Amino acid sequence: MAEEEAWADALSVREVQQLVRRKDELEAQIKACYAVLEGQKGVGMNEPLVDAEGYPRADVDVYQVRAARHNIICLQNDHKALMLQVEKALHQLHAREKAKQAKDEAEAQAEAMNQNQSLPQPFARVNAVTPGSPASISGLQVDDEIIEFGSVDTHNFQTLQNIATVVQHSEGKPLSVTVIRGGKKLHLGLTPKHWAGKGLLGCNILPLQR
Repeated sequence: MAEEEAWADALSVREVQQLVRRKDELEAQIKACYAVLEGQKGVGMNEPLVDAEGYPRADVDVYQVRAARHNIICLQNDHKALMLQVEKALHQLHAREKAKQAKDEAEAQAEAMNQNQSLPQPFARVNAVTPGSPASISGLQVDDEIIEFGSVDTHNFQTLQNIATVVQHSEGKPLSVTVIRGGKKLHLGLTPKHWAGKGLLGCNILPLQR
């Protein structure tokens, strides 16, 4: 049993296709043998080949009929065995493909989890950005989660006043801002400055509960 499983496991799709072609060939040969019987007065597999007096029938080629019947029996046995091989091989291939799919999904999920685990914990989220503002020009977007804002990061952030202090001391100077967007880390350059609207940024930031 173990040897049969190992044999089926080693089968490739190409080899299964070869088995199917062999099945088609056997079916064609069986059909041809039945055509021989049909050509002999339509005798089938069980009609007697002797007459009422026990002599070989003179209206058919007895030898040819017996040979065709024998070939049909052998070919049908081969066909039955081959169908078992095809069924077993297809089952193995399906199981292997299913296992591969499950493995790929597990690896993708693990990779996503590792990526999420490697990202720092955000401390604030952008919930509004005014078009034309310094924040908008820098590329900051609504729902960006902030993990670094100048010298403020996840470890030293306490309140939004931390960000306000950095902004006030960095007017006209580019600040390095790092956000998480769509599960990926993104670095932006933001320069706080006066513009047509209120404040130096033109965005609204909310602290995240940790």
